[in-house]
Amino acid sequence: MRLSLSRLTRYLLFFTVVILVMFGIGSILRIGANPNRAVLYIFYAFIMFGDAAAMLLCVFLLNKRKQYAFLLSMIVLSLNVFLTIFDQFGLVDLLFFLLNLITLAMLIIARKEFLPA
Repeated sequence: MRLSLSRLTRYLLFFTVVILVMFGIGSILRIGANPNRAVLYIFYAFIMFGDAAAMLLCVFLLNKRKQYAFLLSMIVLSLNVFLTIFDQFGLVDLLFFLLNLITLAMLIIARKEFLPA
């Protein structure tokens, strides 16, 4: 069975959702190690869970082949790429940046499969 580009793009979006949820849980678990920064870790977790929810919404909406779903996915991925650059940039940030950039590129390449005819 050959994997289509549109299906692979949705899998990468879902993979990113899983990563963001794991990072969000990791941020919550860091509260015990440094209670003085609890508010900051909760904020990070909230942002990560929100991003994961937006990306999960994109995964499901892309199946409907509507222009708004494609545009929302482009916006979410573009924001992830853009905002990753302005953080403390380490190896994890680089990997997350590349994952989002590759997914964005695949979304653009496979746009005919996601947009209405």
